[in-house]
Amino acid sequence: MRIKLIVATEDINYSKQISDNISEFHADAIEISISNSAKGVQEMLSKRNYDVALADTLLINDINTDSVNMPLLLCSENDCFTNIPEGVGIINKHQRISSIVAVVFEQYAKISKGRNINSGTTNITTVWSPAGGVGKTSIAIAYALSQVVDGKNVFYLNLEDFSSASTYLSESGKSISSVFELLENHDGNINMLIQGIRCHDKGIAYLCAPDNFEDVSILSSENINELIVACAELSDELIIDLPCTYDVRTKKAFELASKVLIVTDGSTTADAKLTQFVSQSNAFENIRSKITFVGNKDAVIDKPFVESIISLPFVQSHNENVVCETLSKFDCWK
Repeated sequence: MRIKLIVATEDINYSKQISDNISEFHADAIEISISNSAKGVQEMLSKRNYDVALADTLLINDINTDSVNMPLLLCSENDCFTNIPEGVGIINKHQRISSIVAVVFEQYAKISKGRNINSGTTNITTVWSPAGGVGKTSIAIAYALSQVVDGKNVFYLNLEDFSSASTYLSESGKSISSVFELLENHDGNINMLIQGIRCHDKGIAYLCAPDNFEDVSILSSENINELIVACAELSDELIIDLPCTYDVRTKKAFELASKVLIVTDGSTTADAKLTQFVSQSNAFENIRSKITFVGNKDAVIDKPFVESIISLPFVQSHNENVVCETLSKFDCWK
């Protein structure tokens, strides 16, 4: 589903900036029309209906609310527009266009009930370890980068309580907490919201960290299922970075995954926890056919239960981006 958006402003430069940004970054999600005059707005609205309108103070009264599901007034701090038409929302005109787009998606997702369904061909890979500090997130990002190089449409979903993902990916976008809120309320279009607020860095699509680390831990199994499915529908390759616990997030992600990467660094602690997971949990047998063990930092994995192994070297760098980029170039990911 693409949002049909009309931008009504007499500021030609401003409308061009919005049009260029949407055409470059959101063409798959937004169909944009531009009008710089009252007559043009009226003609366009007479020919079709629109999902969203962004109109400045000079043209907002020309927006027929019967032809637009969600009209928004583009306001600045200097505007003194007091006679706002009924049913019209307000949005800050002078902010980053990416932020405006995110607000549009967030608000429209709450009133839209439709969902996008793909053909189910997305590959879902989970990255997990029962021990912390083994380089799990580095492996997840490295794998994501390798898939980008292969031409895949990659989505990285971090479900950790405390994450180091911001070390690798810019955290300049809207928080994933708005997605959690929509999931809890069971009211809105989750696909559309994710599509609008996702960020892109290094060719990877992702959602920024939650406002509060506890937000992710309160999601139900149903919430996790819907979140994973929605992200999968927006990508060819979904990579899920899981917490080191075995909880509802991990269980549901394992269930939906086509591949499970279990990471260890060969340390005594990691080895003990991995052995405990294998010997004391039915979960291991349930996902055994999906598992590839990743020996990070020159780790040697010599266990009878290990069938598929990826061995990665210890990368001598304090720059985490260098570590990920180096690891992503090994042929073992193919």
